[in-house]
Amino acid sequence: MATQFTLNGKAVTSALEPDTPLLWVVRDEFGLTGTKYACGIAVCGACTVHVNGQAVRACTTPISAIAGKKVVTIEGLAADSVGRMVQAAWVENGVPQCGYCQAGQCMQATALLHSKKDPTNQEIDEAMGGNICRCGCYTRIRASIKDVAAKRGVA
Repeated sequence: MATQFTLNGKAVTSALEPDTPLLWVVRDEFGLTGTKYACGIAVCGACTVHVNGQAVRACTTPISAIAGKKVVTIEGLAADSVGRMVQAAWVENGVPQCGYCQAGQCMQATALLHSKKDPTNQEIDEAMGGNICRCGCYTRIRASIKDVAAKRGVA
């Protein structure tokens, strides 16, 4: 059975099995390799995407759960004004070292900034705590989120 959804603003259909993880659909079927595979059990956050504006782990989300919904990957994040600001702040603050987790980090940060215009350090830590950065860039990630909040005129 085909699953129809919107991927980065385009209507798409996947003919893969309904229990296929969204991660493999976006990477293998649609060639969007910015969303990374790491743990495969939804604990590291490298595979974070947005589904109807909410940050979700693509490695454990079956495509049956996204039928008729809007999915945004890191490749589509720049279409969102907050997403563009997050990506720019990441560069300005030199966040990435190895870079492997950064797509998921940016997706999680953008979702946070949509839900909280001026998050506290505790709110940032709670929202971002499920996204693991093996290089330990957490201070720069927090600074980037604070910078975006400030540039939006709320901090």
